[in-house]
Amino acid sequence: MSWQFTLLLLLGGLILLMAIGMPIAFCFLAIILIAAPLTWGGSVGINQVIVGLSSSVVSFTILPIPLFVLMGTVIFYSGIAPLLIDSLDKLLGSLRGRLSLLAVGSGVLLATLTGSSLGSVSMLGGTLVPEMEKRGYKKPMTLGPILGSGGLAVMIPPSNLAVLLGAIGEISIGKILLAIIFAGLLMAFFYITYILIRCKLEPSLAPTYTVRHVPTSEKLISAAKYILPLGFIIFMVVGVIFAGVATATEAAATGALSTFILAAFYKKLNFKMVKKIFIETLKISAMLLMILTASQVFSQILSFSGVASGMAEFATGLKVAPILIIIGMMLTLLVLGTFMDAISIMMVTLPMYVPVVLSLGFDPVWFAVLFLLNIEMAMTTPPVGFCLYVMKAVAPPDTTMGEIYRAALPFLGCDMLSMALIMIFPSIVLWLPSLMR
Repeated sequence: MSWQFTLLLLLGGLILLMAIGMPIAFCFLAIILIAAPLTWGGSVGINQVIVGLSSSVVSFTILPIPLFVLMGTVIFYSGIAPLLIDSLDKLLGSLRGRLSLLAVGSGVLLATLTGSSLGSVSMLGGTLVPEMEKRGYKKPMTLGPILGSGGLAVMIPPSNLAVLLGAIGEISIGKILLAIIFAGLLMAFFYITYILIRCKLEPSLAPTYTVRHVPTSEKLISAAKYILPLGFIIFMVVGVIFAGVATATEAAATGALSTFILAAFYKKLNFKMVKKIFIETLKISAMLLMILTASQVFSQILSFSGVASGMAEFATGLKVAPILIIIGMMLTLLVLGTFMDAISIMMVTLPMYVPVVLSLGFDPVWFAVLFLLNIEMAMTTPPVGFCLYVMKAVAPPDTTMGEIYRAALPFLGCDMLSMALIMIFPSIVLWLPSLMR
């Protein structure tokens, strides 16, 4: 059987199962239970599935996933996020479009704490949109900045999807976590620039209003109390990796510990809350680990059946510039993002893409950043981007999906500009990982 026909059968089966509404983890499990005996032969194939599932779930490298989930749930249930938003609000003064800028700034801060795009969009949408509407802000400046900045949770550590990508693609998780920092900040810079220019050209989108005067001393105290402590968490996650004193897994543990310390410092912890935090972490982690284990066995089947090597040989044999193949991959991901969720896209494409990227001689960390940026875009790409529907749930009742789609498009444009720059200048994302000890 040719690798092309094998690939067609595997992907066709996956798409069929997804189309009938089966959960993604069970889609992959069903496919590998059928494909493994055919690939490895009878009971040997079933044994290989069992070995593959058990070995992948006990791997030390995937431990950051539940630990980063734990970080996010601590921040969510402890109520620290609203304190951060209020403190940042005091620093912005009376800038035009200040609430839109506040959404971007808050998205960056929440990204360093939660690692959840859906959580960020939900929190910022429920907190800021009513105030924006009250101040006369129009939909492009209320919904768009929150959708854009919510996606930054994928691009700024801690990022569960970054860990998942590293585990599935067998790429250094520590280097990916460092590489996405400048990519996320570049995206935030373009969001802010767009908001400032758009508000300058169309003042009616974000009317100015009288802001309560906040003494400088109060601003400094608030920043020192609620924003500076973030530096402690950032150091405990990113700093220890960069300094070479901890692996990505160990950094996830120190990061989780630091969020508990911060929550205790603000006197937000109690037994009932801690119980809720661990139960929620267990639920989310179990789902993610089921997905990861199934995808890794699927990768083994692709490799053993010759699909991965066949695709790599096909790509290297094309008479086109290698960068055009990468661009083709990115365009494919954008198309998939219009009807598939981020994790499904990652599980289907990574086992096929990574061997091709390596055979073309590209840096896998650079590719991982581009991939994650595409995944972030998928979350806000019409018609089924998850963040779009979260926004619909928390937006005012009169908000239509059309308005949400139109508000998201300029920020998707900013993402594409960021991606283009990273493609042209890989050092934007590779410089920091190159300094790792």
